[in-house]
Formats: sequence, C-alpha cells, structure tokens
Amino acid sequence: MITLRAKIPQALARVAHPSSDFDLNIGLEPRVLKLQDAAVLIALVTRPNGVNVVLTKRAAQLKIHPGQISFPGGKRDGNDLNIVATALREANEETGLQASNVQVLGQLPIHRTMTGFRITPIIGWVQHWWNIQPNPGEVEEVFEVPLQNVLHLPNFQVQSRHWAGHNRNYYVVPYGPYYIWGATARILRSFAELMDTS
Repeated sequence: MITLRAKIPQALARVAHPSSDFDLNIGLEPRVLKLQDAAVLIALVTRPNGVNVVLTKRAAQLKIHPGQISFPGGKRDGNDLNIVATALREANEETGLQASNVQVLGQLPIHRTMTGFRITPIIGWVQHWWNIQPNPGEVEEVFEVPLQNVLHLPNFQVQSRHWAGHNRNYYVVPYGPYYIWGATARILRSFAELMDTS
C-alpha cells in the first residue's frame, strides 16, 4: 500500500495552475502589481489518529493580516539560498521547528495575494515532534488541524465581505474554533485538488 508520504510527491507532480486571491474575484485584480516573493511551510506531522497540518494564529499587533490563521512563513530574505530555504527559515523563526527535522516533499503552485505577495507553499514532513517555541512578536498560537479535514473538498465554502469598495469572495475551510480563510484556505484547496482522486 502506498503511504500518504509517498502519494504527496506523486500528486505534486501533476500539472497545476497558480492560484490567486482573485480566483473568485474576476475583474478586481489590479493591472499592475509588483509582487514580493514569499514562502510558507505546510508542515505535516504524524499523530496516533492520523496526519495533521501545523497552522499558526498571527499575533494581533502585526501590520499585515493580524490575528489571522496562516502557515508559518514570510518574505524571502536576500540571504536565503532559495525559496525552500525561506519557508524553512520562517518556520524556525516562528515556531522553533528546525530545518533538519523536515523532509521536503515538494511545492504547490504559486499563490498571488491581494496584499502583493507571490507565495510558494512548500510541503514538508516533520520527522519528530519538537518543542514549540512561538515567536511572541509574530505568533499568538501554534495548533494542528487533521489533514483529512482540509483535503476534503466538500469542507470548503465560499464566503464574501465588502472590502475596498467591492464585494470580495474567498474560500473558507473552518475547523472547530478556527476560521481558516483567504490565502491559507485557497492554498489548502489547491493541495486538496491535487490530492483528489475522485
């Protein structure tokens, strides 16, 4: 039987299109938008009941996306060897996860955000659980969600809100008290679409 860890690289090899915050908002994308490179780590951990994905709740004092649910990640630094190094460095800075503890399985298509970022989602398998050390300046909470919950396409909803003079649509994949939406939900949906074999 092929394990989930083996299935993921196979799924990532499939042809997939980049995603965007504008996927559900055709016609609202700015004509000119200088995008900044960034990366996030979709960290997967094995638990007795299955595989979980690690998420964070951003600190309330942050200027960009305060209090929102996100993957560990951030802007590419000039010293980063590549975009994978960006994801691993940011995960370490935000949660204490060491790069040596992560087996990189591949990456999802790039996601463009309304806030001017070109995000590369890196999928990594955490080899051993670690002593979580949330960066108090960036992270309010580190928590886990069952991977099966966010790989099940029917769990995704489309909601909307009025923002910058327009109604904006976005994906939501709620779990318990956590409202997972926006770019994080869209990236998870890309993952779910690639893993879907129906």
